[in-house]
Amino acid sequence: MRFPRSCGTLAHPTSFPSKYGMGDFGVEAKTFIDFLYETGQSIWQVLPLTPTGYGNSPYASYSAFAGNHFLISLDILVKKGLLTVQEAKIAELPVTTRSEYDKSYGLKSDLYRKASARFYSSLSKEDKRKLTAFKKANKFWLDDYCLFIACSKANNFAPWNMWSPEIAQRKPATIKRLKKEYREELDYQTWVQFEFFNQWYTLKEYANSKGIRVIGDIPIFVDHNSADVWGNPAYFEVDEQGNRVLVAGVPPDYFSETGQLWGNPLYKWKELERDNFSWWVERFRQMFELYDAIRVDHFRGFDAYWEVSAVEKTAIKGHWVKGPGKKLFKTIKKELGELPIIAEDLGVMTPSVEDLRDTFNFPGMKILQFAFDSDSTNSFLPHNYPQNCVVYTGTHDNDTTIGWYRTAPDVQQHRAREYTQSDGNEIQWELIRLGMLSVADQAIFPLQDFMNLDQSHRMNIPGTVIDNWIWRYTPEMLRHIDRDRIRFLVHLSNRDVKFNEQDGD
Repeated sequence: MRFPRSCGTLAHPTSFPSKYGMGDFGVEAKTFIDFLYETGQSIWQVLPLTPTGYGNSPYASYSAFAGNHFLISLDILVKKGLLTVQEAKIAELPVTTRSEYDKSYGLKSDLYRKASARFYSSLSKEDKRKLTAFKKANKFWLDDYCLFIACSKANNFAPWNMWSPEIAQRKPATIKRLKKEYREELDYQTWVQFEFFNQWYTLKEYANSKGIRVIGDIPIFVDHNSADVWGNPAYFEVDEQGNRVLVAGVPPDYFSETGQLWGNPLYKWKELERDNFSWWVERFRQMFELYDAIRVDHFRGFDAYWEVSAVEKTAIKGHWVKGPGKKLFKTIKKELGELPIIAEDLGVMTPSVEDLRDTFNFPGMKILQFAFDSDSTNSFLPHNYPQNCVVYTGTHDNDTTIGWYRTAPDVQQHRAREYTQSDGNEIQWELIRLGMLSVADQAIFPLQDFMNLDQSHRMNIPGTVIDNWIWRYTPEMLRHIDRDRIRFLVHLSNRDVKFNEQDGD
């Protein structure tokens, strides 16, 4: 699918300002959308909105389908009459540039339970109808997820393969008993998902009404300790007890002598294909309801993936295995129609990966921070771009552009200055300008670059687990962005089309 010439900003909801320790779907989310609208942008890209596990990473989740309920706005619950102003005030924390996840989780959890109890105690016919419709529409994943979380709590959040065999192996009689035993917890978990999706769809509708398309993110692999693997073990490389057998990673390369051992259980693609890829069809179906387009992380893994035995300590002793390739996307397209997908095609690409991407006309990604480590043939330099691609200064895994430039080798700094014909003092704006004026159909920039921020405001350092995903901004930081400069570049580069102005959308 070809996307119109447009531009936008990458910012995760946890990065929004909030009185409650972390960003959420409240008023500051709309203020951010207003910023996009006022500057002529028409894209908002987010990271996965699923529940976060260890390290608060949106790429390590308890579910590929559920929502991170800590993004639920307490202020919206107050407006709905499910909380009082005084109760919400208890959860207030200082507004800083760091998310206080642990403190926020603890304070919010008690309030969510109060709100849930009030929702059920005053359930109107209309609310009951909406809740019933939500359960029916999401039955594919909702029941398993709610029970998984209830069982996790009862087992002190130990991985599910360490639970009693009857629960880990989902013995029918045991599952039936647990649904009765945990009924109150299941009702609560159902409500927080119901509320999460209600708030998200309201926010997305607001963005769309302003002519802004929302781009989501879908990681190819799922976490082992997730409702997905526990509820569908036949689709994953786990043994009868739930222990991982084969796991994902990437081979040794220039950046790592031992490769990267991610540890996610690999898919049993033959089993999935026998079931007409139904699990993947449902996953994409939901994603296309949640977002207007999605970025598919580690796209090359659908063509071929690095398979490693779960007993290995590094990724060295792995090998490439052919993935589902075109069969999967042909099935998804047959079931769901047009596929508004961006392929994360970074790293070493093979001709077969490029063929898979191009067969379905998926745009690939171009990162400007990667453009200056070689000569003029570098594929990340704008003069080498195809039109059907998305250009970024950097992504959530990169440093801010100022941080990148300050730590880049002298030769890369020199090349960047030569290419931009600048002194490098405003390198972030020079790269934004390059991206805007390139032929790439879409240009998307991390919010930190518009804010002129250095490396202390980086979102994530791959391969580490400390102090990642915590960055957020203050209201003043958003107000101080040079909006006139953005508007000028948007208009100059002919990227000021709005989502709801496009023919066929």
